[in-house]
Amino acid sequence: MTGHDGSEGWQEVLEDLEQRRALARAMGGAERLGRHHAAGKLDARARIDHLVDPGSFAETGTLVGGPDAPADAVVVGSGTIEGRPVMVAAEDFTVLAGTISSSANAKRYRVAEIALIDRVPLVMVLEGAGFRADGRAHTRTPTDLIAQSRCSGRVPLVTAVLGASAGHGALVAPMSDFTVMSSQASIFTAGPPVVLESLGEQISKGDLGGPRVAVASGLVHNEALDDESALDQVRAYLRYFPSSAWSYPPDLPGGDDGYRAVPELLELVPRNGRRVYDMRQVVDVIFDADSLFEVQPDFGPSLLCFLGRLGGHPVAVVANQPQVLAGSVDADGADKGAHFIAVADSFHLPLVFLADNPGVMPGSQSERQGILRSGARMFAAQTQARVPKLTVVIRKAYGFGSMVMGMIGFDGQSATFTFPGATMGAMGAAAMSRARGSDEDEATLLRRLEVEASYRSAESFGQDEMISPVETRNRLLQALERALHRRQAAAEPASRTAIMP
Repeated sequence: MTGHDGSEGWQEVLEDLEQRRALARAMGGAERLGRHHAAGKLDARARIDHLVDPGSFAETGTLVGGPDAPADAVVVGSGTIEGRPVMVAAEDFTVLAGTISSSANAKRYRVAEIALIDRVPLVMVLEGAGFRADGRAHTRTPTDLIAQSRCSGRVPLVTAVLGASAGHGALVAPMSDFTVMSSQASIFTAGPPVVLESLGEQISKGDLGGPRVAVASGLVHNEALDDESALDQVRAYLRYFPSSAWSYPPDLPGGDDGYRAVPELLELVPRNGRRVYDMRQVVDVIFDADSLFEVQPDFGPSLLCFLGRLGGHPVAVVANQPQVLAGSVDADGADKGAHFIAVADSFHLPLVFLADNPGVMPGSQSERQGILRSGARMFAAQTQARVPKLTVVIRKAYGFGSMVMGMIGFDGQSATFTFPGATMGAMGAAAMSRARGSDEDEATLLRRLEVEASYRSAESFGQDEMISPVETRNRLLQALERALHRRQAAAEPASRTAIMP
C-alpha cells in the first residue's frame, strides 16, 4: 500500500521536474535552433558536449529563467576534459539573443566562483548581445566580472568566441589567459546598431569585430575555422596546464624519446647572421614531436610563443623569428610576450627563450606604437617570473632585446647557453660604426670584435656554457630536469593579483 508521501506522490513531482528540464533543454525552440544550425554553428548545449568528455556534463541552474527564458540564455555546469574537472558556461543565442539578466549574471558569477573555490579551470563560450534591455534598474548585486577577475592567475581562464559577442559578456575575453574565435564570430564593445545610433557609422559585424580586427589587435589570441575546431583548441590548450596555480603542470608519461642530438640545426640555422631562417623549424626540432601549440601566431609575428613539451615536461617557449623584422622585438610582439610569460609563470610552466634578435625595433613608427613601454612590460614579466628559465642565444642578442629574452646576468635563470659565434652587446657592428662615425679601419675592427664576442663572453663567464647546436635539446632537457627539482613543496599562486589584459 502506498501512502500520501509514497512513490505515487513522487512520480507526479518528478514528472513535473522532467517536463521543466525538457523545456529548458529545448532552448529557443526548433525554429531558432534550425536557423542557428543552418548557419553552420553548434548550439550552446552541443558546444558543451563537444568540449567536455562524453556524458560528463552536470548542469547547474537548469530551471533559472523559467519557460519564457530557458536556462536564462546561459547554460552552465561542470564536466571533465580528458578526465580533469572544469567549469563551463555557454551563452545561448537562441534564447533572447544570449542576453544577460540579473539571474543569468548570478549563474555566470556562480560558475566562476565554484571554479575558484574548487580550483579547476573555467571555460566561457560566448555568443550573446550583452546585458538584457528589460527596463530593470541597476541594483547592488555582484557582477560576474568580479568572480572572473578573481580567477585570473589562480585557475586557467579560457574563452571561445563562437558568434557575435557584445558588451558586458565580451569583457571576459580580454581578461582570459587564452581566447580563440571561430572565423564567423565577432566581438566588440557594442554591436552595429549601437554604433550606427551613437556615431552614424554603418558597419557589419565582421568589419567591426571579426577575426581581421580582433586577432590583428591582439584581443583574441587564435582563430579557428569553426565551432568544433575552436573548442578543440581549448581542449588542446588546457593539456599543458595544471588545474590551478596550487598544482604543477602534468607531465606526459612515456612521451618523447628523451635525450637525443639535433644535428638538423646545423642545416636550419645559417652561420651568416644576415641570412634568415624559420625559427618555427628550429623549435619543431628541439622539442618533443607533435607537442607544439602556438599562441597568437598572427599577432606580433617577430616573436613566437609556443606551448610544448621537452622530455614530456610542459614548457612555454618564447623565440625570436628572424623571418620577420630580422627578429626585432616590436611593440605587438612585446605585449604578446608579456602576457604569455605571465600566464606561464602563474601556472608554473618553465620558460625557454630562444634568442636571435638585433634588439627592440627602432624607428619613428615603433616609438609611436610605444615600444619602450611594451618592451619594459615584457622585461618586467620575464624578470619577475619565478619559474625555471632557460635561455639559448642562437646567433645574436643585442641591447634591450637580450634583456627581454632573459639573457642578462643575475636574472634568475637556471641555465644560459650560446652557440659559437653568437654576438652580443649594445648593438651590432654596422649600427655602432654609424653611431660612432667610424672610418673603414675601425668598422673592420668592430666587425671582427663582433664575431669574437661570444668567445670573449665565454672567457669572462658571460653565460653558463657555449654549446654546439647539436647539443641544444640535450643541454636544455638536462637543465630543465635539474631545475624541476625545485618543486619540493606544494605549488602556490604567484604573488601578482591578476594577469593583466
